[in-house]
Amino acid sequence: MRTYLDHAATTPVRPEVSSQVADDLAEGLGGWANPAALHSSGRRAGALLAQARARLADALAVDPHEVLFTSGGTEADALVVTGRVLAARAAHPNAAPHLVVSPIEHPAVLQTARAAVTHLGAHLSELEVDAAGRVAIQSLTRAVTPGSGAGGRRRGEWTPPALVSVMAANNETGLVQDMAALVGAVREATDAPSPRNAGYVPVHSDAVAALGKTTVDLHGWGLDAMSITGHKIGAPVGVGALVARRDLDLVAVSGGGRQERGLRSGTQDVVAARALALAVELAVTERREEAARLEALRTRLLEGACALPGVHATLPADAAHLGAIAHLWFERADAEALLMSLDLAGVDASAGSACHAGVAGPSHVLEAMGLGSDAARATLRCSLGATTRPEDIERLLAVLPGALAAARNAAAARR
Repeated sequence: MRTYLDHAATTPVRPEVSSQVADDLAEGLGGWANPAALHSSGRRAGALLAQARARLADALAVDPHEVLFTSGGTEADALVVTGRVLAARAAHPNAAPHLVVSPIEHPAVLQTARAAVTHLGAHLSELEVDAAGRVAIQSLTRAVTPGSGAGGRRRGEWTPPALVSVMAANNETGLVQDMAALVGAVREATDAPSPRNAGYVPVHSDAVAALGKTTVDLHGWGLDAMSITGHKIGAPVGVGALVARRDLDLVAVSGGGRQERGLRSGTQDVVAARALALAVELAVTERREEAARLEALRTRLLEGACALPGVHATLPADAAHLGAIAHLWFERADAEALLMSLDLAGVDASAGSACHAGVAGPSHVLEAMGLGSDAARATLRCSLGATTRPEDIERLLAVLPGALAAARNAAAARR
């Protein structure tokens, strides 16, 4: 039996969700019909889609009209980043759209923003972070303050950034940002508290890693948009959502049937939307109790691992974090050899984001935190979930010394 400690990459589908999906597919329920069709089956599918949207909105304390179904968090991030660049270009055709992001973002945000620089003529500001990965308020204030030298310019006049994007919780280290404080800093620096004010700067957060693990609050934080996905919380892979305020100006990045408020074309997957709604409902309901359970497991894991020579917790003890992620770095070790040794011992873990699978190199997140390239290449992310039990942590700790010895031998052989 294997020990699975890679829930931040993908977690198993919850039994309740699996049962609902099976029933939806077996019974039909009209969910297989096109929800835009006018016949009876289509209207039935449309009603089920609307119901799923309302349930998801209720679980997230937002309006149903703010929920746009997508194929996952990556598409949701790309829609808002690119959509804001295109909207800014339309509003200020003589200015370069300005994006402001943290350097520890998921590639869905960071690489999309960099692509906008290359292909859409955007300007990009990457914020400063401290040794824990917390965004420096001062750098955010500088990036959005009128006349600061950052941002776009139109006929010699400053134009506001098209978007600020900071992830609520980091998917590699588990760091939790103070999103309310960051949004508040943007509003204070721009003196534009409402979209009705000139100079208003929209703020987005990738909440994929945070959802179900810590508080996620679009309106309470003052956000304009946030991204979520299903396969981190027990829904199948292939469904997520962009939650965006109705007054957020976005331009569609592709043509098609103009579903999802005209921003995401394509026939909606009703069964998947219902699965996402149920998974979010369950994750939000169980969040506090599950977070406390996972925090205890994380504490045991870090204490046991850091008792070994040359093993360090990546986050400082005082950093706000997810109980679901324990991140470590190792002195004089080869991460690939460590993962292979753990794999042979029956333990599934990762060196960082699964979105970098197959790409050898240091983590951009850890480098931005100032960890150094050698340490950033020798890391281990153990991510916990609903199926993680104390015996899984003990099994990891039992095999870690041998795996680490093999990783250090491999590192020494390469020198």
